[in-house]
Parts: sequence; structure tokens; C-alpha cells
Amino acid sequence: MASAPKRFKAAVESGSSSADPLSAFLAWCGRAGVQLNPKVRLSREGAVAGYGMLAAEELQPGEVLFSVPRTALLSQHTTAIHALLREAQESLQSQSGWVPLLLALLHEYTASNSHWQPYFSLWQDFRSLDHPMFWSQEERTRLLQGTGIPEAVDKDLANIQLEYNSIILPFMETHPDIFDPKLHTLELYKELVAFVMAYSFQEPLEEEEEDEKGPNPPMMVPVADILNHVANHNANLEYSPCLRMVTTQPVRKGQEIFNTYGQMANWQLLHMYGFAEPYPGNSHDTADIQMVTLRTAALQRAKSEAQRQLVSEQWDFLCQLEMVGEEGAFVLGWDEVLTEEELSVTLKVLCMSEEEFKEYKEQDGWEDDSDEEENSTLSNEALSRLKTPCKKLLYDSVLLTLESYGADLKAEQDLLNNKEAYEKLSRREQQALHVRYGQKRILHQLLELLQ
Repeated sequence: MASAPKRFKAAVESGSSSADPLSAFLAWCGRAGVQLNPKVRLSREGAVAGYGMLAAEELQPGEVLFSVPRTALLSQHTTAIHALLREAQESLQSQSGWVPLLLALLHEYTASNSHWQPYFSLWQDFRSLDHPMFWSQEERTRLLQGTGIPEAVDKDLANIQLEYNSIILPFMETHPDIFDPKLHTLELYKELVAFVMAYSFQEPLEEEEEDEKGPNPPMMVPVADILNHVANHNANLEYSPCLRMVTTQPVRKGQEIFNTYGQMANWQLLHMYGFAEPYPGNSHDTADIQMVTLRTAALQRAKSEAQRQLVSEQWDFLCQLEMVGEEGAFVLGWDEVLTEEELSVTLKVLCMSEEEFKEYKEQDGWEDDSDEEENSTLSNEALSRLKTPCKKLLYDSVLLTLESYGADLKAEQDLLNNKEAYEKLSRREQQALHVRYGQKRILHQLLELLQ
């Protein structure tokens, strides 16, 4: 690897000075055994956000852009305190599964002699991530009402506080030679949670392992985490034996190289990564209808106390079947319903007469049903063929869902179409607009299918 530092130096020379943290990081990569293809370069200029990877020459599908040995990954297994974390692993278990990595980051980020300092120098201020967890409660409510993000953030903040107070603080108090609660504060912990949200990777399990154990713990992958995301990406990360980023389609000289963070809706991107894709770029965007909204719509159309009682019994039975839950949601994509079985069964049961429901209950929700419509996926075409009562119930539920947002679709469309007005919005307002607009477009598309 003696020649690697030169290769890394060349990869960053364009538009950077020796004082640039990117230069120090790339020199560190060379020492750590990371191999970078000379046809790519890392840069702030030309990237959609922060740092990015650009093609210095034309690239073909299947080209390896860089490879990262597992010794260069930052995880609970490679940190200087790995032995300590291994000894305490029982007491560090949590709902998120992130505590060991977060303790490793707390230590390495603040240790002056940390092997990982050149890596952290790229992110001197984690607040630049701008996750909604850093927005004020008023901003989240005003800009993200109806999107599902405020509720997700509230849960995150409660879990972060709980983890910090019940696991992190007791661990730090046991090891005062390594940790100091005045330095390793709740605020820094929260910022590192956002860092893990935005930049960590989880190695997928082999199929035979999926039922036997939970997901692999997250890890930081230098260089890979510099690539930005779009749904229509042009590179993929491969995990074996070292980690390699490989092109999936031709890339022109000067074009940015994008990884994928998975099939993520805009609300998930903003919640987890602090950005959203402008419409119509995100082909994986979704909109949710809260499950309880269907119950509300069914109760609203009930004309008597007996009918309202029937709806309550039907809902309780659906809960027993684990088709619905008080906090669950039906997920709608651009082309089909992603929670098709749950929505299909829920619509059918809530639209049953008392006699039909009695018979259905006696069979414990099982039916000998050869009806092709019941067995087909809930594609857009299948939704348009739903029976009239089911269509009406779903239509009313969509209207109730649209009421939960602060503004209507037309006002947001006008804002997006007016370049001058759009550019006057703050970055947070723009990102929130992309989330709301995509969700409403999907919901309005569904209204049209159900008419």
C-alpha cells in the first residue's frame, strides 16, 4: 500500500488545499488500506449536499469505485474500548441496539489520540445534518403535521433520553477514567444518534440467519458514507469479503455517483437523514393512512348504535387477527398498496353485515375464497375494482387523512411551481414541502382511482 497515499492525494487535489480536512482524511484512508479508483474523486463542489463522489473519468457498470478493509470500519469491535464494551455487552442491550456503537463514537470523537480523528474531522458539527429532531417542536408541528415525522421524532427523543439516563450514564460512572458526563453529554449523544442515523451501515444477514438472530449492529464505513442518495442510484455497496462500492450503470465524467440507502419514502429520508428528494424523483415515496382512520370512517357512516357496536366488534376481531393496531398504518406506494393483506382484510371485515361477520368469526377469519380479486395484489388497477362499500370506506378514509395536513395540494403545487417563492423558503421549509407534497399526490391519485 506504499503508493496508496499518492493515489488519495490525487483524488482530492481538485479544488482543495492541504488544510482541507478532506486531504487529511484521504491520507488516513491510504494508511488504513482503503483503495480508491483513480477514476473518481471526493469533493464538496459538484455534490448535491455536503461532500460527494464524482466521476473524474467515464465509468462502466461493474467498476469497483473503492474497497474498504474491515479493519478500517469504525464499530464496537474496532474501537480502542472494544474489550470494555464486550465485557459489558449484557448491560448495554437496548431497544435500538445502537448503544455499543454510540459509546465507541462518544469515546473516539472526544479522545485526542483517537485513530479515527481524521475521519471525524469531516463532520466537525453534527448539527449540519439538520434532522427534524433538532427542529423546535413548533417547527415540526407547523411544517410536518400529517406526515408521521413529528410522532416518530417524539419517540426517538424519548428513547434517546431513556437510553442515556438508564444505560449510558451508569456505564460512564463505572468508567470515570474514560468517560466524563460533563464532556459526554446528552446533547452530544443526541447528535451522535443523528450521525448514526444518517451515515451508518448495517450489513444484511444471510437468509438462513434472518430467523435466528436480530439485525447486525450498525457500523461506520469511511468513504462509503460520503456518497449521497437518490432512488435512481448508480452504485451499490457489496459486503464481502471487504466492502466494495460498485457501479450499477454507466456514469459520465463529472457526474455525481449515488449510493442507495434502501427503498426509502421521503418522510423516512427526512426523519433519518435530514433531507427529502424533490418531486417526482423519489419512486419509492409512500403515504400512510393510519389504521384507526378506517375505524373512524366506518363509525362515521354507522347509522345506529347497533351498527356502531358492530364496527367496534369488527375492529377488535381485526386486532386479534393482528391485521390492525392502534398505532399502525396502511402504506400506499405510487403503484400499489404495500400493506395489501392488512388493508384488503380490514376493508372486507369493516364492510361486512352482521350475518357475514358472524360467519367470518366462526371460521376464525379463514375463507375458502376463489375470488381472483381477493387473491390479487392491491395494485392501482385492483383498487379501482374494489366493491362499492369498500371503495366508499377507503375514499372517506383518504379524505380524513388529507384533513390532517396543514395545507391543501393546490397551495403546495403553486408554491413548487413559483421558483421565486420557493427559493425564499428556508431549507427546512423546502424539505418539509417535498415530503408533504409527495404524500398528498399519492393520496389524491388514490381518490381518483376510487371515484
